[in-house]
Amino acid sequence: MTLLITVIAAVISTVVWYTASKRDEYKLGTLTLMYWGASLMWLMDFVFEYAELKAEYFNQSAADILNDSLLGVTVVTAGLVIWLAVLLCKDPKGVYKDKFINKKH
Repeated sequence: MTLLITVIAAVISTVVWYTASKRDEYKLGTLTLMYWGASLMWLMDFVFEYAELKAEYFNQSAADILNDSLLGVTVVTAGLVIWLAVLLCKDPKGVYKDKFINKKH
């Protein structure tokens, strides 16, 4: 489930990145790369775990599926938080710079 959730997030972020006119301004490439990197990591985890467990890999309990789903949601949420932190640090529209640095008394 973790792999599935991160791949879905990667595909959605890629579509948004591709169709957005301000993709560079909002650092959508950073978000897309984070999700594709996470998807690649979970793909390798799947390959090695499947090589070890074979067909038993697909006989997971409901608790294991729930844990994997929560991990996937956590990874996607962490990616969004990191992306927002990068976006706020870059401040493409200068909102924080105007409000806090160029603050007039």
